[in-house]
Amino acid sequence: MHASPSKAELRALALAKRDALSDEQRAAAAEALARRGTPFEITPGMIVSGYAPIRSELDPKPLMLKLAAKGARLALPCVNARGQSLTFRAWAPHDRLMLGLLGIPEPSTAAAEVHPDVMLVPLAAFDKLGHRIGYGAGYYDYSFAHLRKTKHVIGIGVAFAVQETKAIPALSHDVALDYVLTERKTFDFRSA
Repeated sequence: MHASPSKAELRALALAKRDALSDEQRAAAAEALARRGTPFEITPGMIVSGYAPIRSELDPKPLMLKLAAKGARLALPCVNARGQSLTFRAWAPHDRLMLGLLGIPEPSTAAAEVHPDVMLVPLAAFDKLGHRIGYGAGYYDYSFAHLRKTKHVIGIGVAFAVQETKAIPALSHDVALDYVLTERKTFDFRSA
């Protein structure tokens, strides 16, 4: 009887697959995702937070631009100390970004703080139940828990199809996603 793989092993496997994709495959996936859009209506004024892609993450910018054209207000996360929720700040495509705490581009501290209605979330791996493996620091888990105390926030994982994993051991503090969007498919976990 084999022990099921740990989160760390699943993360490493999925990231290796993600890293192996070519620049052309990445660009095509980002465009395919944008073309399909979100599986629900974006209403004018809805705040959608994305992320500035690092390493080999799928770039959500084409999708974010499409949502902005439908009237969404865009935001990006700013990292605070470990164990704290992310701060979300308003962002427009022409705004300059600065390097934050972890070397990730983020809006200036002068940008207005906002509370997203929709969060596009990068991830290492996901399964058919909507569980995600992040990078281990728990920033998005804290952020969902914090924001969902005051409002409904739709969580959308953004990933390449190769990052789908059979089953992820979910812990009680792990926040399940409402949807995962890949270049091939929209996964809807709301009824799961």
